[in-house]
Order: sequence, then C-alpha cells, then structure tokens
Amino acid sequence: MQVKRQNTSLIVDDSSMRLYLVSPEKEGKYPGIIFYSDIYQLGGSITRLADHLAGYGFVVAAPEIYHRQFPVGFILEPTDLGRIQGNDAARKTSTSEFDRDTKAVLDFLVNSQSVEQGQICSIGFCIGGHLALRAALNEEVKASVCVYPTGIHNGKLGREKADTLARVREIKGQVLLIFGTLDPHIPKEGRLAILEALKESNINYKLIEYEANHTFMRDDGYRFDPVTTDAAWIEITGFLKSIFLH
Repeated sequence: MQVKRQNTSLIVDDSSMRLYLVSPEKEGKYPGIIFYSDIYQLGGSITRLADHLAGYGFVVAAPEIYHRQFPVGFILEPTDLGRIQGNDAARKTSTSEFDRDTKAVLDFLVNSQSVEQGQICSIGFCIGGHLALRAALNEEVKASVCVYPTGIHNGKLGREKADTLARVREIKGQVLLIFGTLDPHIPKEGRLAILEALKESNINYKLIEYEANHTFMRDDGYRFDPVTTDAAWIEITGFLKSIFLH
C-alpha cells in the first residue's frame, strides 16, 4: 500500500528529538513500530527501510538516536568519518538516555490515534538492533526484530556497559534475530551467548542466519547484499504479520 511521511519531534531531557513518521496513506488504525537506525541516523538508506515496512500496514516511528549530540536532521555519511562520529556519539550517550528516548516514542505510539491499542513492536539495525531488543524490556512491546544487533553480547551500547543481556528475562514478547555469519562485530561466540540467554529465560525467539556481512541491508554501503536483503524482508514481514496482521 502507499505510504505518507512526515517529521515531528518529541522533547526528551530538554532536547528536541526528531521523529520520522511513515504510515499507510489510507486512514485507519495499524500496529505501531518503534524503528531504530544504525549509527548513521536517518539517512535515505534507513528511511527507505522504514517506508518499505510501513507499506505492509504499520505506523513506523523512527527517532534520531543522537539528538543530544547533533542538530535536528543531522545525517552521518556511511564513511570512515561518519563511523567515527557515530561511534563517538554513542560513547557520549548513556544507556538511561537511550531508555528515556524509547519510553518517549512508546508513549507517543500508545497515544496515537492511528495505532491499534496494545499493538506495538520494535525493529532496529546495528546499534538499533540492540536498542530494539532493549525496547522489548518494556511491556508495551509485543515483538522485536533485531537485525545484526551489536553490543548485546558484550554490553557495548553507550557511555557505560549495558545490562541488556542480563535482563532478557523481562521480555514478554516474541523476538526475531537476524545475523550475518560474516559479521565481525557479532562473532559466533557472541551470537551463542545471546541465544543461550534467551533460551534460559524461556523467551519465544526465532533465529535467522545468512552468509552475509554487517549492514547487508544498507543499500548505499559496500556490504549491501540485495538477495539476502530480499530474503530478510520476507522473514521480517512474515514474522510481524503472523503476530499483528493475522
């Protein structure tokens, strides 16, 4: 279905956090998604992913994860310099600040007239995949999709070590994990640590692994894999539709 796009903002810690909103053009109530970018924020490659997802019948809300560090609308380029800037911004953001941002977006979705009551999930890529799993610690989140999520296995997220892995037992919804086996940021032992924690906590999860590198869904990057991206979209949309659109 066709989609409509707009930008709005939420004030968190006296900082204006841009929220990119994309939803079906047809008026109605739809499941809501809190959508997390990778370290480069909301550039075209990421907003195209959000647009794609909204077309399946979701209200997608994508916050700027580094709004405390950069001006509203600032986009990092997927270059060596952009990677340095993005990682530096992450180091300057505390886990509690990321959590407050998540709560603000969840509150926005819960109170939106376009979002079905009790129908909220999370999705994210790279650092956003970690944030998507962390969002699932909130009871409002019924499902989460974590695409090549970094830092879950070793607690690397922001200014201090994150306790995400130790808290997975708090997750009430379902989880879809998507990894690339060639991803140097999430080694096999890291993937196994995440899976073991989910199993021990009796979390309902699904694991998908592809022979692909990190950020294989980023269509402006050198690691882009269009075939694997298509396969991942089938898994992602199928997973979400089975929970929210059946």
